[in-house]
Amino acid sequence: MNEKHLATNMTEGNPFSLIIKFMIPLLIGNIFQQFYNMCDTIIVGNFVGTGALAAVGSTGTIMFLIFGLSVGLTTGFTVLTSQRFGAGDINGTRKSVANSILLSCIVIVILTALCMYIMNPLLHLMNTPADIYADAYSYISVISLGIVCSVAYNLFSGCLRAIGNAKVPLYFLVFSACLNIGLDLLLVIVFHMGTAGAAWATNLAQGISAVLCWIYIVKKVPYLTPARNHWTIDPEYTRKQLAIGIPMSLQFAITASGTLIMQTAINLFGSIAVASFTATCKIINILTQAFMALGQTMATYCGQNTGKLNLERIKAGTSCSMKINIIYAIAAAAIGIAALPWMLQFFFSSGTDLSVMMPYAKTYMYVSVLFFIPLGMIFIYRNAMQGSGYGMAAMILGIAELAARLIVALISMKTNSYLLAVGCDASAWFTAGILSYFLYRRCLKDLSIRY
Repeated sequence: MNEKHLATNMTEGNPFSLIIKFMIPLLIGNIFQQFYNMCDTIIVGNFVGTGALAAVGSTGTIMFLIFGLSVGLTTGFTVLTSQRFGAGDINGTRKSVANSILLSCIVIVILTALCMYIMNPLLHLMNTPADIYADAYSYISVISLGIVCSVAYNLFSGCLRAIGNAKVPLYFLVFSACLNIGLDLLLVIVFHMGTAGAAWATNLAQGISAVLCWIYIVKKVPYLTPARNHWTIDPEYTRKQLAIGIPMSLQFAITASGTLIMQTAINLFGSIAVASFTATCKIINILTQAFMALGQTMATYCGQNTGKLNLERIKAGTSCSMKINIIYAIAAAAIGIAALPWMLQFFFSSGTDLSVMMPYAKTYMYVSVLFFIPLGMIFIYRNAMQGSGYGMAAMILGIAELAARLIVALISMKTNSYLLAVGCDASAWFTAGILSYFLYRRCLKDLSIRY
């Protein structure tokens, strides 16, 4: 394998240094990916208006549902790629990539048709305020048309991460983030396309990332490039990939359903509350990307070590990740509280009265940062289990998050409490975080018996 420098073997070496080295490019990439949506909201809020910003924000949970379904499936598909690579099976690695692409084509057609069909009634069901409904529908409809871009990018970058290459997807993502900003400015400010222009900018940026990733794979990574004989749907590979991908996708869907319920509760407080919540949510998303990067790292790390049948390295890796989680969670909480007043002003035009927005924003921020540690636990243990082949555990955690969000959201709507409405996330993180630890311990016992 002459191309070893393009991959990272995570079955050997110090787990802590491997995790940090692999995590940092993922963290930077995740932040740039969040930058897509943040640019949308900042540019729309400043050049179209507070109502348009609220419209984009009101669809944020639907976007999470759409992207979550695609990310869950594609990530699940590439777990097998990681396992085959860790086992040194290059032919199996190529076959896994080809099977993933074929399955993803089916996913794209189904998801796009479904989203376009349900979007109108879903926005009504979510109590979307009438004054922002048209902009919200325009934005999320265009995003739905771009599902092909999201699925393709996440699949190809996931294949690269499966073999331990976290840097190349980052390079393409940084380029696309810059392109996204330029397209936002062009379509929203110059061509006055409003929220739809922001959505088209996101789609085009992700689409270009996907194309660049695939060109790189074909040109530089032959052991990820399927041969002609690999381009058939293999029943055994399909069974394994769906066994991991479907539960992961359902987990995202269930979690997204909980955030939809949360958004429904927040929508009842009007467009000012929605706009404040939206801006703060973007800031929190930036702060929590390290948890996601840790999770992505553990999926690759545990996938490769599962292929190598090395249980002790899996235990050592999760232990290191938890230490990183605790340190980062405390630092991120302090930054979030201190930087909120400064960061909030970027989302609104100069004439906006931020004193009206700040109480809503502070409440959401202060409640959320208290539960960053259990949020990190979810990502670490869930992805460790997924990388080891336990896809159903992710769905169980999704159900726990949904139940917690649903109970708190219903109480908030009944009591008209904004504090409880924004506390839906915190309750879900705490519940699923504790549960993830016990599920992980159970999976370790099962792995020890199997090995």
